[in-house]
Amino acid sequence: MGGKDRLPITSDAAAIVGALVARARAAQSAFDAATQDEVDEVVTAVGWAIVDPEHNRALAELSVRDTGLGNVADKIAKNRRKTMGLLRDLAGARSVGVISKQPESGLVEIARAVGVVGAVTPSTNPAATPANNIINALKGRNAIIVAPSPKGASTLSLLLTYIHTEMDRIGVPRDLVQQLPAPVTREATNELMRQVDLVVATGSQTNVRAAYSSGTPAIGVGAGNVAVIVDETADLADAADKIARSKMFDNATSCSSENSVIAVAAIAEPLLAALTAAGGARLEAAEARQLERAMFVDGRPGSSFVAQGAPAIALRAGLSRASLLDAGFLIVEGTGVGPEHPFSGEKLSPVLTFYRVADFAAAAALAERLLRHQGAGHSVGLHTRAEERAVDLGLTLPVCRVIVNQAHCFATGGSFDNALPFSLSMGCGTWGRNSISDNLNYRHFLNITQVVRPLSAERVHEPTEEELFGSYLRKYVRSSGRKPR
Repeated sequence: MGGKDRLPITSDAAAIVGALVARARAAQSAFDAATQDEVDEVVTAVGWAIVDPEHNRALAELSVRDTGLGNVADKIAKNRRKTMGLLRDLAGARSVGVISKQPESGLVEIARAVGVVGAVTPSTNPAATPANNIINALKGRNAIIVAPSPKGASTLSLLLTYIHTEMDRIGVPRDLVQQLPAPVTREATNELMRQVDLVVATGSQTNVRAAYSSGTPAIGVGAGNVAVIVDETADLADAADKIARSKMFDNATSCSSENSVIAVAAIAEPLLAALTAAGGARLEAAEARQLERAMFVDGRPGSSFVAQGAPAIALRAGLSRASLLDAGFLIVEGTGVGPEHPFSGEKLSPVLTFYRVADFAAAAALAERLLRHQGAGHSVGLHTRAEERAVDLGLTLPVCRVIVNQAHCFATGGSFDNALPFSLSMGCGTWGRNSISDNLNYRHFLNITQVVRPLSAERVHEPTEEELFGSYLRKYVRSSGRKPR
């Protein structure tokens, strides 16, 4: 909710949330009668609310000021790119009424609304992630209530002010898009998850686990800890440029930012040189130990280091070498994997761990160890000219995406030059204890009703036992001389 729509704060989370949900249900009931054209107009209006350059800049500046995470220029780029890409994906997509007819199989698919969606969103992307969820929810004729992180609540309030202004222009109820009132509490967030029809949770794994435990159908996404393999066939300058751009973008707030590079030994030193030329600064062993002691608390990055620039990180660790204070990202040599090696986990900062291995097989094995330690199911990167190796990784590693020869944080959530849906929420499958393995998209916000008609007579076929069991019986039963029971 924005501005004047804010509810008074009481200790009764159930009543506060109940009032929001009741208003959302009333708005959704009216919106359920909208045509596809009307729905698409609402989606466009909400998209413009964040893409409008003045709005975008104000949201980015407020986000960085109030969360202390990332930087304004990259927030602006992310808000625009993610929203423009999502609108591109949704253009022409059917989400109202009959969306598919399959005469040969006698099936008709009808899109139905989920109802009221509760979206839990992170402080790392306090405008882009809510906007993505809101647009996807509205595409399915749903209402949505957003539970922001406490630090991101002010940015969301401003975003909803812009959204409500656009909704007023086209005459749709503001109550289709609301937010939990500030201060956002865990109690209210949990209550929201219990009362809505679908929960979508992005961000901390505590929130994701709470979503799955809420008793409400839920979609949560797993943690990132991206490893990228650079093999002996790769274009090293291209790989280094893409890794650097991805690692530095928005101070590595993205869960898709590279956390580790695994280099085949034959190209390790040239790759390090290329990464340095692209903006990286390599820490000496003693400096890396000093950074580790300062940066990690109980094995996790301290909040004062998350999503900060490389020079600020160096200074906070007491490192003052000139090249570190002029770096776009910091490079530390990887010495192991696991809780006792905190640089092997997700760092949410422009600190890149660099591993050396003998060959591609060893690189794949190390990538699996890193993923099993943290980030299982999310994704792995590969820079190579041996294209078949990507399929090898897809067949063996616990990942839902293998990103080939691309800047990882730009590619994983959809890009104009790949076919993944634009999203800020990447499902990690059962490896990441998620219910989805693809990028969150508008179809996850729909119920699909199927109309089922009988097949034409010529398409009806009931198989015989010989068709189904013949080869098995000949191979294992009849060849042994035993008669089937």
